[in-house]
Amino acid sequence: MELKEGQQPNRLVNEKSPYLLQHAYNPVNWYSWGDDAFAKATEQNKPIFLSIGYSTCHWCHVMERESFEDEEVADLLNKYYVAIKVDREERPDIDALYMSVCQALTGSGGWPLTVLLTPDKKPFYAGTYFPKRRKYGRMGIMDVLEQIQVKWEEDGHALNKMGDDLLAEIQASEHQPEGGEGEVVGEEMLHEAYKLYRHQFDKEYGGFGDAPKFPSPHNLSFLLAYSQAYNEPEALKMVEITLESMYRGGMYDHVGFGFSRYSTDRHWLVPHFEKMLYDNALLAYVYLEAFQLTGKPLYAEIAENIFTYVQRDMTSPEGAFYSAEDADSEGVEGKFYVFSREEIEEALGLEDMHSFCHVFGITPEGNFEGKNIPNLLQSLPDELAENLGMNPLGLRTRIEEWREKLFVYREQRIHPAKDDKVLTAWNGLMIAAMAQGAKALQKPEYAKAAGAAADFIWNQMRRDDGRLLARYREGEAAYPAYIDDYAFLLWGLTELYEATGNADYLERTLILKDGLLGLFSDEERGGFFFTGIDGEELPIRSKELYDGAMPSGNSVAARALWKLAGITQDAELKGVAERTADVLGAAASHYPPGYAMYLQALLAMVGGGKEWVLSGKRQDPVLHGMIAHVQQAYMPDASLLIKWEGNDEEAIVKLLPHLADKPSIHGEATAYVCRNFACQEPITNMEAVREQLAFTRGKV
Repeated sequence: MELKEGQQPNRLVNEKSPYLLQHAYNPVNWYSWGDDAFAKATEQNKPIFLSIGYSTCHWCHVMERESFEDEEVADLLNKYYVAIKVDREERPDIDALYMSVCQALTGSGGWPLTVLLTPDKKPFYAGTYFPKRRKYGRMGIMDVLEQIQVKWEEDGHALNKMGDDLLAEIQASEHQPEGGEGEVVGEEMLHEAYKLYRHQFDKEYGGFGDAPKFPSPHNLSFLLAYSQAYNEPEALKMVEITLESMYRGGMYDHVGFGFSRYSTDRHWLVPHFEKMLYDNALLAYVYLEAFQLTGKPLYAEIAENIFTYVQRDMTSPEGAFYSAEDADSEGVEGKFYVFSREEIEEALGLEDMHSFCHVFGITPEGNFEGKNIPNLLQSLPDELAENLGMNPLGLRTRIEEWREKLFVYREQRIHPAKDDKVLTAWNGLMIAAMAQGAKALQKPEYAKAAGAAADFIWNQMRRDDGRLLARYREGEAAYPAYIDDYAFLLWGLTELYEATGNADYLERTLILKDGLLGLFSDEERGGFFFTGIDGEELPIRSKELYDGAMPSGNSVAARALWKLAGITQDAELKGVAERTADVLGAAASHYPPGYAMYLQALLAMVGGGKEWVLSGKRQDPVLHGMIAHVQQAYMPDASLLIKWEGNDEEAIVKLLPHLADKPSIHGEATAYVCRNFACQEPITNMEAVREQLAFTRGKV
């Protein structure tokens, strides 16, 4: 925002959150969430105006420009309310609670989230974006504030009672029915989910339902696993159409790589241009899985391009991953990413401009507000080369030359703002994706990048007592970590151990597992609360089960703990994972496709899980060949344990005592294949490993 002469900052100027700092020079007398704000509201008997958003949120920027930078709105807020700003990415616990209020009151949600509270945090009114004054049938924020102020003064008791009733309703909905019954959790749910996905599938353009279309990669991961487990080619076809369509469209950045958050249309052409770390992590992971299952190079290329983007633009000097890039630059959504034909000619020259425009669908009239989003919706380069009688490799080489020139041209523009805070949960997802990349592509540089991020979190984002923290920025780690942080990092570290065989990462997963169980367990009903027992006490201690744009911490925990139970041969931990799955199953029975990560956990449990134990000398090339084959295979329900014999053996056996009786046979590299806590005869040659990998495919 442009500062007016003499404009003074408000309290938010002392915060670390990029989102809160964006509002530090608003005329609104903002507070951050904390005791000072609630004490003032209580002392002055004022309602609280709570505004929740995040730094790369387009409509948050719009509401700031229209209302929070406006003196008239600020005067009303400052006189009659205590105004609080919250970054949903720093405080997802607050966001989750009050988003459930908005959904209960309005039937929908989104950001910016606007909630009115009593001084003791009870909500009585909620909505999302409001213009300054009523227009197009939408209430204006001035209208809301004026009406609520009168109501508060005339009958504040009624608003307090409304808050009590709302909280009671949400508390009741938190109590999911008990799971564990055969009709709730079982293979029937897997098949029902597949039928519903098939019904909602867009056969022409991929994805599910109508616009807007979100990538929801965990839906695709489930369908990949289902296709293999039940030999269902239609499930695989749904995934491939979607993966290719997302890549063809403008949601994928064909110039600088990475994916935007979602598509505003059915064709995946026009994105909401913000780029989120979590989307790119989950998308890279599923493209890698698709490569493992199909062997198609395009999927590997897309995943590697995502990693190129993340390492170039979204990685701190210390190796941790930043959170997001804005949709807007210079106050205009998408301005950084779109081109006119004249700009492409300036970057490439006249002759190459015509060729580039033909390949990437660039027209004089444009496909987005008079400009163009580069896309491959007409045809992929290899298809185009075939149609034109060209050499496909030659065309791809030319396209890469054009892309590099256009990227350099685009780099001269004013970039969208970057949210450079480090979130443990989102880093956990990218660690998992890069570790998966190291395995599937046999590129250890991705494991190295994942390891740098993991080390940063371990060394910089834990308290002295070992308690994990949620956010780091400018030298400060803060906020006790949530279930997502523990579960997602647990997933990432498990993948990283499989990618490297480094026992340190496995040791960290066991420490995290203990923290997860000790801090978040719901001993009475099963599953895990969103906040730890040491977290801030909110009106409701919520439990997130539904898999939205990101999978829920409970779903990831169920899957990760089940896998870890197989790795450790811990029957008690296996029971915890199964009980968590029961809780999720009871919720998922109403609409299984809303719980795709849980479905993956359930599929693994139905299949019994598999463990590959590979034992031998670190310098043995046969052992490394066996490891590579297992790492590259598509086995979503399997785990890999590496026992380096010799100097490194003590560390892994200390963590996993059962590996003591799985030595290499006669000093040769040896593979043990185990399922349901029972192991087959050891294998000591590569051909037998290949045969076993082929046999395990398609077996539930």
